[in-house]
Amino acid sequence: MTQASSTQNLQADSRDHVLPPFTDYQALNAKGARVITKGDGIYIWDSEGHKILDGMAGLWCVNVGYGRKELVDAAAKQMQELPFYNLFFQTTHVPAIELAKEIASIAPEGMHKVFFTGSGSESNDTVLRMVRHFWACQGKPEKKWIISRLNGYHGSTVAGASLGGMKPMHEQGDLPIPYIDHIPQPYWFGEGGDMTPDEFGVWAAEQLDKKIQEIGADNVAAFIAEPIQGAGGVIIPPATYWPTIKKVLAKYDILLVVDEVICGFGRTGEWFGSQYFDLKPDLMPVAKGMTSGYLPMGAVLVGDRVAKVLTEQGGEFYHGFTYSGHPVAAAVALENLRILKNEHIVTQVKEKTAPYLQKKWAELADHPLVGEARTTGLLGALELVKDKQSRERFPGGNTGMRCREHCFNNGLVMRAVGDTMIISPPLVITCEQIDELVALARKALDATWAELKA
Repeated sequence: MTQASSTQNLQADSRDHVLPPFTDYQALNAKGARVITKGDGIYIWDSEGHKILDGMAGLWCVNVGYGRKELVDAAAKQMQELPFYNLFFQTTHVPAIELAKEIASIAPEGMHKVFFTGSGSESNDTVLRMVRHFWACQGKPEKKWIISRLNGYHGSTVAGASLGGMKPMHEQGDLPIPYIDHIPQPYWFGEGGDMTPDEFGVWAAEQLDKKIQEIGADNVAAFIAEPIQGAGGVIIPPATYWPTIKKVLAKYDILLVVDEVICGFGRTGEWFGSQYFDLKPDLMPVAKGMTSGYLPMGAVLVGDRVAKVLTEQGGEFYHGFTYSGHPVAAAVALENLRILKNEHIVTQVKEKTAPYLQKKWAELADHPLVGEARTTGLLGALELVKDKQSRERFPGGNTGMRCREHCFNNGLVMRAVGDTMIISPPLVITCEQIDELVALARKALDATWAELKA
């Protein structure tokens, strides 16, 4: 069987039997899925033998890169010792204990307890249950409203999609569920108008205060937000945004939930985005980089204020998952954290590769198609525009997908969010590989620009 016929057979089997997530099935079936067959370092290969630089670290998660034998060995060893046991029925096991202790050692100050889940979506479902239980335990069941942000992303389960603010998700399934509301996002380039970034940052943060007053502070349980909105388009808030949010929260007795599913475990050059922005969360959902994506696992880091109520006043917490703290996933996560620590990867991001990416990425702003090039840590975005001064987009809203196709065809994974191109490469990327990534991105921009002018 030839390589081409093998790919066609795999595509046909996928079409006949696999329903992938977030997919227009009719469009995919007409085109055929790209079949990925292996990965090594920051690269992946498809079934046609094409080498592709993975500028998205899988799905924001393969922080230590592909092919780390240590993680494979950790899984194999744990499978031989204890392949599975649960944390129900007053039992526990060593990997879960050791992992919780290790996470607590790197967490923001005042966070010492961990509730394990299987994914970021499950972590945010847990947040919703935990926040409302926290207030009910104190005789305040009316404090059940949770405020989030438009275009924020907190997963795709019913609760996660409701907490998120993405309209296409809400339009399917009669979402959001009750007692969740949303405020504007801190997206200066797309929504800042004539305000300066600093002015817009203050304005966007003050919308939280207005929403709290509208609902009534006695009814609001929590505010949830990503430090940097990932799936929304790597939206890096203006410098004034988080300091103003902190001032607003200081006025009210509500919880702060910082969704670290993308920013956690080194993405910003700190262990967590909360540390980068000097935030003091009460709850922190995490996943993705926790195992570098090698096995599914998530968690909620619980601040002392919430943990004290849950453990001393809460009685039984009727919530959890079969795979909470799965021993094999926990063993892999422990080894992943060991690699991040021993190889000083987070420090390297902060001191070397993130500043280098910022410098090289900024050079793409001279391209006629780019209205803004922004980065924080190893997160980056390019805004594709028709006019740089007015920030006007091209008609049709498909410029980003055109650019994405040129990226793939030239050996780069760069994701399109509308007409915003985003990257989140493995944390082990080198400066030389950043040069390669930026060169491939420019090549895709050139091809897109040429197509638009034709």
